[in-house]
Amino acid sequence: MRIAVLSDIHGNIAALDAVLDHVAGQSPELVVNLGDICSGPLWPAETADRLMPLDLPTIRGNHERQVLEPDMGGMGLSDRHARHVLRADDLDWLAGLPATMRLTDDVLLVHGTPGSDLLYFMETVTAQGVRAASADEVALRAANADAALILCGHTHVARSFRLDDGRLIVNPGSVGLPAFEDSQPFPHAIENGSPHARYAIVSDESGRWEAVFHHVDYDWDRAARKAEVNGRPDWARALRTGLV
Repeated sequence: MRIAVLSDIHGNIAALDAVLDHVAGQSPELVVNLGDICSGPLWPAETADRLMPLDLPTIRGNHERQVLEPDMGGMGLSDRHARHVLRADDLDWLAGLPATMRLTDDVLLVHGTPGSDLLYFMETVTAQGVRAASADEVALRAANADAALILCGHTHVARSFRLDDGRLIVNPGSVGLPAFEDSQPFPHAIENGSPHARYAIVSDESGRWEAVFHHVDYDWDRAARKAEVNGRPDWARALRTGLV
């Protein structure tokens, strides 16, 4: 079985279209979407319109949850922009997405970890910055998730980790946003160092899951100009450079 794994599109339809074109050339049996779909200063409604007819197996991320909060005054800039431009049918679609999904007995979809849409799975944030999580930390976050393959997003960093018991955890990276800053649980930055759109192909090779990561060219300057028009020079820099 071959699965194309998309995550963290963040309303970047220019990147999404390039990734979907690239995915078509890989001939996967299935395409899945791990959440954080529309939030951002780019094309939230257009992204929802592109994805809804595809009816991909899709879960929600923390930004779907945040965009749907009743108090818009407490939203960040990216969620607030998305909420302003998404239509009622877009919001209904987001509201209907599950937090996790068991794709098969062997494959589990989560956004952050099985227990949290905010916790990083394979990275640990400390007061000193972000580091790769230890094997013990990853195993603890995997907890009782008994799937042979756990697909996660949220960090925007393409990475895989094989636990001692053989379970494989895969983060495909972000389709739409290669760098960002966050303040929780400590101020930190995630930087991929290039503007490419990212996704992964996972496949079951004789009973053992393996992952191949793809970096896709697209017109990131178009996306950056859209961010600038909407008053987000921070996003424009991230989109053009993969740096904050």
